[in-house]
Amino acid sequence: MDISLQPIGIIHSPFKEKFAVPRQPGLVPSVTAKLELFSFCNQQEILRGLEDFSHIWLIFIFHQNLDRPWRPTVRPPRLGGNQRVGVFASRSPFRPNPLGLSAVELLKTEWNSSGSVLHLRGADLVDGTPVLDIKPYLPYSDALPQAKGAFAPQRPTTIEVAFSPQAEQQLVELRDCYPHLRQTICELLGQDPRPAYRGKKVDDRLYGVSLYDLNLKWKMEADTALVLSVSAE
Repeated sequence: MDISLQPIGIIHSPFKEKFAVPRQPGLVPSVTAKLELFSFCNQQEILRGLEDFSHIWLIFIFHQNLDRPWRPTVRPPRLGGNQRVGVFASRSPFRPNPLGLSAVELLKTEWNSSGSVLHLRGADLVDGTPVLDIKPYLPYSDALPQAKGAFAPQRPTTIEVAFSPQAEQQLVELRDCYPHLRQTICELLGQDPRPAYRGKKVDDRLYGVSLYDLNLKWKMEADTALVLSVSAE
């Protein structure tokens, strides 16, 4: 059976690369993103009633993994990156069909002659992600507080985030363009985006990631992520 799917739109987010993207939606709530619908969906009535929902489901493609092979077992970060489980018992992006599912907050819908845009909060999607479908989030059926979370029963613990004097000065200079930048960095690095297999080992590596149009550099000092610089790319 051959199935052909056509993306309905594309995500615009501050996450310019896969590294450091939140591992689940809602973990970095200060970040907003946009879903721009493609022209064939540019009809005002296609979004009618959606603004009455506070959250939506996005079904999307892990487009950066299209040329990567999948395996029947994976190593979830929540298990330290060393213990394997079946791929269907994980949310790994390396799957037989590279499909993802995220529940995000819908801030507003916008429509004009140039296109339809959904404004989102808490998205865990890299910039340029193709979206296949949108569905409203229904609290009475989608929120199941009695459900069992196996190896991920609750939100991950966070680490402390500190800023060097240079980074502090740069945040001041960037405040007008990025008013929530400090909060976003704290939420992002607080999740400890390093490869899970590193665990709690002493780590003297210098890390960097692209965020918005900025280059963020940090290192670990004991259990704290120390931001060294936040500069334009």
